[in-house]
Amino acid sequence: MSTDPIVLAMTGASGAPYGIRLLQQLLTAQRPVSLIVSSHGFRLLRTESDVGDVAGLRAAAGSGAWDSFVTLFDDADRGAGPASGSAKSAGMVVCPCSMGTLASIAAGTSRSLVERAADVTLKERRKLILVTRETPLSAIHLENMLRLTRAGAVVLPAAPGFYHRPTEIAQLVDFVVARILDQLGVQQSLVPRWGDPPTE
Repeated sequence: MSTDPIVLAMTGASGAPYGIRLLQQLLTAQRPVSLIVSSHGFRLLRTESDVGDVAGLRAAAGSGAWDSFVTLFDDADRGAGPASGSAKSAGMVVCPCSMGTLASIAAGTSRSLVERAADVTLKERRKLILVTRETPLSAIHLENMLRLTRAGAVVLPAAPGFYHRPTEIAQLVDFVVARILDQLGVQQSLVPRWGDPPTE
């Protein structure tokens, strides 16, 4: 298991529960996390999950695990560790990923730490996973997704499946988070895999 941190960014697309649950699962797996939350990301956390600030996010993730495994970075600090290719990482996830963030990463503008860290992830040929949450999609959105896919990113829309017969919203969230963890190579058992017998 890699001891290099996974960079997790949360931006302003709807889907805060995905980001919180992913953070919880990474900490459960005892994976170091370099966390970046944009200002719009915090606004979204407040709107969708009643997480109003860093203290609230720490409590939602589990304070003990947070203190052991999370390093928080300011999105305005483009000189922070994740902005450099010499800082090792086990990849990066933007969850949720707004269309504005997607467009900026596709253009290589690097105006914030989230954008710069994603740019670094691409140039260093590390895994970049963009968990988009938008509907419907415009031609501009699709062109940006194609450009990033060609550059090596994984575009993973927050589109839950239903073959596991979900009965709660949390199960829909877990479906998407399980797919993200699979992409990162992090062991998970959140949902049954296709063809596996159902769990009791």
